[in-house]
Amino acid sequence: NGKGRQESVGAERERFHRTLQDSFLSSSLKGSKYIPGHIKQTKSMSTASNEGGKEARYELRDDWGRSSRRSLRSQRSQGETKIIETASKSRAEFERRRELRRQTSEHQPSIKEGDETNKSDSEDKDPLEDADEHFVTLETLCKRLNTDKDTGLSDEQHAKVYEEIGPNELTPPPKRFWLLQLLDHLTGFFSLVLWAAAFLCFIAYGINPEAVDNLYIGIVLAAVVLITGLFSYYQDASANAVMEGFKNFLPEKCIVIRNGRQMEVVATNLVPGDLVQIEKGQKIPADLRMVTCDAVKVDNSSLTGETEPLDRVVRKEKKDSQLLEAKNVCFYGTLCVRGSGAGIVFATGDRTTIGSIAKLAADASNGDDVEAPINQEINYFIKIISAVAISLGIIFLAIGFGLGLPPIDNIVLAIGIIVANVPEGLLATVTVALTLTAQRMAHRKVLVKSLESVETLGSTNIIASDKTGTLTQNIMTLQHLWFNNTRYDSSTFLEERKAHTSRGFDEVKDCLTLCTTAEFSNEKEEKENVPFQNRSVSGDASETALVKFAEPVLRQHETTLQKERQKYPAVFKLPFNSTNKFMLHICTMDDRYNQRRVLWMKGAPERVWSRCSHILVDGKERPKEEFQKQFDEALFSFMNSGERVLGLCMKSLKAEDFPDDFEYNWDGEHGEESNFPHNGYTFLGLTALIDPPRPAVPGAIKSCKTAGIQVIMVTGDHPDTAEAIAKMIGIITKPTRRDIAIREDREFKSIPRDHPGIQAQVVTGVEVSRMSDEALDRVLDYDEIVFARTSPANKYTIVKALQDKRYKRYRDGRNPKRIQNIVAVTGDGVNDSPALSQADIGVAMGIVGSDVAKDAADMILLNDNFASIVDGVEEGRLIFENLKKSIAYTLSSNIPEVSPFLVFIILRIPLPLTAILIILIDLGTDMYPAISLAYETKESDIMSKPPRDAHQDRLVTRKLISFSYGQIAVIQALAGFTAYFIVMRDYGFLAEDLLFASELFTDFINDEGEPVYFPNTADSLGAESLSINGNSINLVECNITDSEICHKPDEALRHAQTAFFVAVIICKIADLLACRTRRLTFFEQGFKNRAVLYAIIQMLALAVFLLYVPPVNAIGTRNLRFVHWCPAFPFAVLVFSYDELRKFLVRSGPKLSSGVTVAEEYLYY
Repeated sequence: NGKGRQESVGAERERFHRTLQDSFLSSSLKGSKYIPGHIKQTKSMSTASNEGGKEARYELRDDWGRSSRRSLRSQRSQGETKIIETASKSRAEFERRRELRRQTSEHQPSIKEGDETNKSDSEDKDPLEDADEHFVTLETLCKRLNTDKDTGLSDEQHAKVYEEIGPNELTPPPKRFWLLQLLDHLTGFFSLVLWAAAFLCFIAYGINPEAVDNLYIGIVLAAVVLITGLFSYYQDASANAVMEGFKNFLPEKCIVIRNGRQMEVVATNLVPGDLVQIEKGQKIPADLRMVTCDAVKVDNSSLTGETEPLDRVVRKEKKDSQLLEAKNVCFYGTLCVRGSGAGIVFATGDRTTIGSIAKLAADASNGDDVEAPINQEINYFIKIISAVAISLGIIFLAIGFGLGLPPIDNIVLAIGIIVANVPEGLLATVTVALTLTAQRMAHRKVLVKSLESVETLGSTNIIASDKTGTLTQNIMTLQHLWFNNTRYDSSTFLEERKAHTSRGFDEVKDCLTLCTTAEFSNEKEEKENVPFQNRSVSGDASETALVKFAEPVLRQHETTLQKERQKYPAVFKLPFNSTNKFMLHICTMDDRYNQRRVLWMKGAPERVWSRCSHILVDGKERPKEEFQKQFDEALFSFMNSGERVLGLCMKSLKAEDFPDDFEYNWDGEHGEESNFPHNGYTFLGLTALIDPPRPAVPGAIKSCKTAGIQVIMVTGDHPDTAEAIAKMIGIITKPTRRDIAIREDREFKSIPRDHPGIQAQVVTGVEVSRMSDEALDRVLDYDEIVFARTSPANKYTIVKALQDKRYKRYRDGRNPKRIQNIVAVTGDGVNDSPALSQADIGVAMGIVGSDVAKDAADMILLNDNFASIVDGVEEGRLIFENLKKSIAYTLSSNIPEVSPFLVFIILRIPLPLTAILIILIDLGTDMYPAISLAYETKESDIMSKPPRDAHQDRLVTRKLISFSYGQIAVIQALAGFTAYFIVMRDYGFLAEDLLFASELFTDFINDEGEPVYFPNTADSLGAESLSINGNSINLVECNITDSEICHKPDEALRHAQTAFFVAVIICKIADLLACRTRRLTFFEQGFKNRAVLYAIIQMLALAVFLLYVPPVNAIGTRNLRFVHWCPAFPFAVLVFSYDELRKFLVRSGPKLSSGVTVAEEYLYY
């Protein structure tokens, strides 16, 4: 820019965020000449080394070619650059707009210096001035939109604009074709591994068609992937179907003026330039610039987080003011809670403020896809298993060739080793386990949109929560009263008969009743005797709180709000506005006030107090100066607690001065030209209102802290209110900057942010914008943080900074700790949606949440209860614990499945376990038991432990591999081989004679040779040797003289393989019981999990079915004698006893210097 000066990072960041907020909050995302301005970005990348690292420099160029440097650290530049890019538009769009402005200016007879329509020097103006719909004159805006502020557009004009820009609706999030979504579920990393295994089986079958087992295995594996893919797709589709039920964002119809005539149109039919009428209770159908305004108030809480309704006015705003703060604009999707008026549409659909934020949220979610933690863990595990499987396959393929095995047989065996190493049932186990957890969460009113997010919530160590509607009820409530120089708590006020029958309260009660306009709007609730706090009220939030307090008091005095207002009608009303900051009613009263006219006023306490000369104390009017200190103390106390304070006052008007036909007139800047008294009032008292926390929130916050989860408040509300609520619910428990200022009796601004006494931070969005990366990172080191007055851009930046943070520094001198934050973000408003999208897991409110927020979130709280998040965290942690148990159980069968192939290749004994039996173990007898562990209850208070460290506490760890492969699996393999050799011996084949005898059994089974028994070929029972195709083996006397099996190599081998299969199943039952806990003894845990019992029954039933149903024996199983079940029993007892000993040593064994037991260090998985 030629100025040759280096600006500070803070100033740069402030300008960046101002640019950011104005651009995407007030500009269109789809170029049109009817739309507010934009910023075009070009990137000029350069790097500069400094002691902090490299910086990425971006050059922001406006549409006039001027540039200003923005220097941002690369750590945050990517996310923020993405936000700016959402507000970009093409050169052609700018040219169209500039041409329209040029044409507009040509219609003006003369252009005065400084006039808004003078654009001759536009090339020297900042591009942000292009977003000027709130500060140009109405005449300028009307000319720009080619409309009239009285008659609106003509039908022809409307049709032309509608054809160009389309309907007034938000573009829904892009939906992928259902088939592509299904393919995603069928082609995950684990699914691809199983597809590869199935493909290898088909290849093996193609090489050797006689090995039909390979064909069956390939079909089964493909079916597993297909079924689990369909299952998870159905789960996601069900969540999406629920989401469709939330679509109610746009009002169906509205009143518009076209051709000077009122007409009712569908809201989607609106275009820029339309003149729309709004009234109380209506959702705003587009972004409007107010033309007429009769005491209009709007609820912008879904957009800004502000709970208090805001006044709207007609007058134009100051130049360079922000559109979001403009009082002459009503924003699309917000609610008119009071008054009526009309406005000119200047932005519709995606071009509105909310549309821009929705697009920002979509862009955040469409950025670089980040895997859910559970997916990262499973993929990490599968990569390890796949590497091991492929390595073993290649190694033994080489060994086979070295031993001279036939090439085809060698390749088929290598494929068998690979398949045996892959836990085929794990995909289904994980999918079903996550689904079961999602269903449990649904019972707790938490809708899970994606299964993976279940465990992500359990991994969360930071929850960044919005305040309004999430931590609080979004219902303004009267919290305290101050009158008669006494403070009262509203929660106990009704029970204190002395309080509301005392002198002075009658006036307070009358002021609350007569100087309000809110009223109960549902007669049915009156008949059903619904509590007043739960009744529907027509009016703004503050008045709703006042009348809900006043009505039960009036009922105790045998009257009602409606009766009082009818009895004492208002003859003059001055509505509340942002200039006066008070409401004034003059009512006809009875003889209680000695006059027939009484003026009532309520409003900002300092404004009301300034108009008073006296204060009512114990029924007597006293000079207010006597109670100035008490007033200041009460006001400070309420405001310091984050409560919104209203002052009440009154004045009796003499009947002779104000007859029934008197016309009241309030005039002058401060009412000084009014024809009735504008001061000299009597002060009655103060009311303190607050949006109260949800009842369950303080307990939920406490549970989060116990669980090692940091809860950060990120709100658009005032910092004082945010801090007060944070203290109320337990987010802040330590001294803040304000507390230090009060304690040291100093000005708040004089306290440095790094004051050693500050232990909790309250930071505004403006301060975030000005902070350098290092400064923000320092703020995030605090354990208790509140961010207030934040824009959507601030929220996005905060979440991104939390995710990018790698070290936590301690102020007590401890060494920094390496961290990897998993950030959950909760919110309900449109302003929360960019942060919801950026978060590792976004949680939206289902009842009060906006559609944009719900679309951006991963989970939805259907009951809007923040405490449900704690339940979700517990479920997420529990599923991680249970998945570790399931994997430990599943992996323990790998060694007994792989080892038969290894001894077959190395020692050339007949194959002890076939591939089809391996599949039956993995997908038949193992799958349901593994799934049953997902039903396991927590074995200890998992919410008292910190969140798992993603760097250390992996789903599959070295110790888990050691436990499954090196300990339990070895016992299972020994059981299998023991049963195998015992059966072979019982049928006449000694173990030592089986060495290098596999060809004999293979040739016979394949019918490639005829058996030759010696010495008696007619009776195999007494034979001493057997020869097939030149291969011979010694025989011994059979222990079981079954002529169909004794000395028959094919049947003896089938029985031995079946015994190996049964031995693994029996040991797996013991393993299942052992895996139910990782630390507690089996007897402590109890048997609450019925699913495990059913799983054991299923395992035994399936084994009996496979062994004793003759048609099923075609797969290679045989009718096994019970005596051959018995060799596995001692090993099953050994599995269970060994694990109980391991867990005992984990709990109570010798300890290391670190305090953990030796067993926990080396044996606890």
